[in-house]
Amino acid sequence: MSGVTIGGRRIGSAQPPLVIAEMSGNHNQSLERALEIVEAAARSGAHALKLQTYTADTITLDVQEGDFRICNRESLWDGANLHQLYRQASTPYEWHAAIFERCRELGVLCFSTPFDESAVDFLEELGAPAYKIASFENVHLPLIRKAAATGKPLIISTGMASLAELDEAVTTARAAGCRELVLLKCTSSYPATPEFSNLRTIPHLRELFGVEVGLSDHTLGIGAALAAVALGATVIEKHFTLCRADGGIDSAFSLEPAELAALVQETERGWQALGTVSYGPTAKEKASLQFRRSLYLARDMRAGESFTPENLRVVRPGFGLPPKYYELMLGRKITRDAPKGTPLSWDLV
Repeated sequence: MSGVTIGGRRIGSAQPPLVIAEMSGNHNQSLERALEIVEAAARSGAHALKLQTYTADTITLDVQEGDFRICNRESLWDGANLHQLYRQASTPYEWHAAIFERCRELGVLCFSTPFDESAVDFLEELGAPAYKIASFENVHLPLIRKAAATGKPLIISTGMASLAELDEAVTTARAAGCRELVLLKCTSSYPATPEFSNLRTIPHLRELFGVEVGLSDHTLGIGAALAAVALGATVIEKHFTLCRADGGIDSAFSLEPAELAALVQETERGWQALGTVSYGPTAKEKASLQFRRSLYLARDMRAGESFTPENLRVVRPGFGLPPKYYELMLGRKITRDAPKGTPLSWDLV
């Protein structure tokens, strides 16, 4: 595992986590709103913005009933027809160039999730710096092979995939030429719940496959993302919208600008806090050593007097002998006169 570079930005444990704002269908079929989302993501400090590249016809069939209607009372989209849903959520191909350009102007990485091989060809024409494979496509080996063959970094979400399926996906990507690979732990429910997030899988994935690992997070809030960083996640992806109250396909589990800004700030703080295995005072702690307890004279003493609990105390500050010597000192004699408040040192014993 040697790290991954996307558009000049390094991804790995030596850098703060890459935070990706996923636009998905939150543009609500308005290019103006899509560009506003780009600008809000940049102001919030997101490092990358991600699109989804498909049409309703490239992802499903225009069939109204039967298997093509969602029947799940726990789903945000219960009762929806797949073709209609994807038509509503899709980002028109003719918008992509404008969105990529606005991202470049604002210094934000822009890439996309292709959902079929023709989308990879389209994104190649736009100069996409990387490709993301969605959880629902991680068993679509022809698509993985096509994206990997570009030689660009590949990010694969792991939602729903068995270990055997992940092994097939990773093996396929590597065989097709992928040299920079990231796996994102993902729970493919919308919204996802913390108790089914199983973030301890993150270090296990890293160990098994020797790749960078992150989190594609569909939970509410930023708590799961911070926990993921503590477990070594180097990429965090969250759906993003201008305002949940505006509605939209994914708005219910998307972050708003202030929340995205908090995510960027707190994941970097969490990464900084990981540090290294360390014992003893840090450089910043050394000034605080004086506030430890130590041995001090609690009364004026004359040469030859014995130390007792009345004239020798364990108190702050920490300029005297350490408290571990307290019992050893009791009954011993002081070598010279000393006033109350004198730190005990070996030359006084």
